[in-house]
Amino acid sequence: MAIYLDKTKPVEDRVEDLISQMTLAEKCGQLNQRMYGWDAFSRDGDVFQITDDFKQEVARFEGIGALYGLFRADPWSKMNKDTGISRVHSAKVANMIQRYVMENTRLGIPVLLAEEVPHGHQALDSESYPVNLARAASFHPELQQQVAEAIAEEISEKGVHLALASALDILRDPRWGRAEECYGEDPYLAAELTAAITTGFQKDSKVAVILKHFAAQGEPVGGHNSGPVSIGVRELREIFLEPLRAGIRSGALGVMAAYNEIDGVPCHANKELLTTILREEMDFKGIVMADGCALDRLLKLNPDPKVAAKMAIEAGVDLSLWDNVFPFLEASVTEGVLEEEVVNQAVRRILRVKFELGLFENPFVDEIMPAVSSNWKKLNLQAAREGICLLKNEANTLPLKGERKKIAIVGPNADALYNQLGDYTAPQNEEECVTVLAGLKNILPQEWELFYEKGSDIREEVDGGIAQAEAMAEKSDAIILVLGGSSARNFNMEFLNNGAVSSKGPNMDAGENVDVSDIALPEVQLDLFRAMKRTNKPVIVVMIQGRPIAIPEISKEADAILTAWYPGSMGGAAIAEVLIGKYNPSGKLPVSIPASSGQIPVYYNQKAVEYKEDYFDLSGKPLYPFGYGLSYSTFAYQDINIPEEFVTISSLLAGETVAITVTVENTSEITGEEVVQLYIHDMEASITRRKKELKAFKKVRIEPNEKVAVTFELDKTAFEIWSINNKYEMETGGIQVFVGGSSDTNLVGQVTIVGG
Repeated sequence: MAIYLDKTKPVEDRVEDLISQMTLAEKCGQLNQRMYGWDAFSRDGDVFQITDDFKQEVARFEGIGALYGLFRADPWSKMNKDTGISRVHSAKVANMIQRYVMENTRLGIPVLLAEEVPHGHQALDSESYPVNLARAASFHPELQQQVAEAIAEEISEKGVHLALASALDILRDPRWGRAEECYGEDPYLAAELTAAITTGFQKDSKVAVILKHFAAQGEPVGGHNSGPVSIGVRELREIFLEPLRAGIRSGALGVMAAYNEIDGVPCHANKELLTTILREEMDFKGIVMADGCALDRLLKLNPDPKVAAKMAIEAGVDLSLWDNVFPFLEASVTEGVLEEEVVNQAVRRILRVKFELGLFENPFVDEIMPAVSSNWKKLNLQAAREGICLLKNEANTLPLKGERKKIAIVGPNADALYNQLGDYTAPQNEEECVTVLAGLKNILPQEWELFYEKGSDIREEVDGGIAQAEAMAEKSDAIILVLGGSSARNFNMEFLNNGAVSSKGPNMDAGENVDVSDIALPEVQLDLFRAMKRTNKPVIVVMIQGRPIAIPEISKEADAILTAWYPGSMGGAAIAEVLIGKYNPSGKLPVSIPASSGQIPVYYNQKAVEYKEDYFDLSGKPLYPFGYGLSYSTFAYQDINIPEEFVTISSLLAGETVAITVTVENTSEITGEEVVQLYIHDMEASITRRKKELKAFKKVRIEPNEKVAVTFELDKTAFEIWSINNKYEMETGGIQVFVGGSSDTNLVGQVTIVGG
């Protein structure tokens, strides 16, 4: 038996044995992920066959490293319930693909099946969870780990090996269409959630997570998708590297490079980023995957694809994605442009993942698919509940009380399922999903009356819609107005070759490649709001959105405001529960909501330098700050306590921590959950520090009139900075400590770091 087939041998020995037997063509084939997965099969009823295109691809590259999107279903792939792969057939088709590759290549190296999982598997019959912004609003890493575990269970049953999960983008410009894929604007929150989902996806060692995108994609110039990023090394390290550092500490096996450039260097050709920082400094051992067609963009640096391939692989890219550059790797070596050992190193990383996932021993999955877990739907509902943020509740308008039994529900997002799901969404089994209208119908007492009118579309009028909605609302006791945005693609749209939208849809105003110049709520929706206000009935606004939308007028005039971001397929049920008080909201904003596009950037952790914050014509403060969110309970913060006012650098380096305790009291008669947040401000440093930086948080459940003591233990990582010496280190000096229910808090203490 060949060493590489002997599961008792160490992985490194198996890798080296296999590489020693491979031809250059076979090696380059392992770095290939050039084909769209939905082109690998044909379907006739319930009969699936491998296409000639796939057979030719395997033959051309003498094997195939990975196949993207075998199960992807959406308007770009044109896969739907009639053309795509349903859950019941998934394992059978995966095995068919795997068997063909192994039986029709000399060495029988299995293929990695890669799939998108931004908020659930982008495939038919899959659970669609809240998007990242909504899940970040939970401030609950343990819950998000459970969501990742559920997604991993679902895709591993289908035969998927690589889970492509958005996690690394930090939202610094909400004009950017992919805002929904971020865990918000704060690096610490994003890092905690990235660590959680990495652990969740890889828990059973059947799936490798591919964290994307690396790095700094969330601050493109002008908010333009994949645009250049004008930041320095300190901003890169303080803001954008933290999630990946956390993911690597949690064992992440893969990273996807980002489209953007940083200071003139495209990430896919950035050796400092992908090798020096990622592999040497962070000790990352996994694979780096290219983003779709991104390597073709390197031809703008050099039109010779052999040179472009050399640039990417020498920088640290291991696996291609749909490009026409990596197919030239073999020629690049044979013509002396590239050293074969560089190819060998990339192949080692691909093979290592295949061995670690056990593909050589267990390349196939059980074709009898287990029943869908009832836990997935419950988990989806809980994730939606915890992502809802209560922003305003004037005179306790919410929850809805018994004296208000005639409810008008109005708005473009009140009964629009796909508008609450986000981008990268597969066709849904709509009978299993719940819109806001359906959620209210399901939960309101029978004696209550519910009226519905759409009123308007996201950005376009509905003929007579506002007048009809206003007339209907006159009959009600209260109005629930469901506004916001949409990332819903449709099958009539046009797409770029990397899947990004290239044409405008009637209602899609967010998502990949759908950036806006103005984040204000569209005028037609404001007109609808004004019509509802004319009725003099209480107006409760629910914002379903994929980016922060500026709503200054609504903030001032509405009686209550909720934001649910894109809350997933169970979002309507969760919103209904909050509206009637069955669930007490606990979400906190993972991103600041501006009052105007003119305030951008308005993220909370600005540099602490002397400048005029307010504009001549507008406050510089956001409409709602990072970390903000109300509850039907009320909480009071008391008695911040720091027993050790002085701490030495040496003790922190030795593993000691700084304990900080705060007392939080539930001053209401309602049990609630509060996210207790701790921020610091470094008062003495060699470089400019930030006004506040989140360094810890805990979600705690507090009974009526109960006081709880919440203790945080800050280790050295809370105090390290990328110093004037261009390294992570602690410096002596005073550190202000803030604790409260949002980033806008004045309860403050101090700890001083001293030498020794």
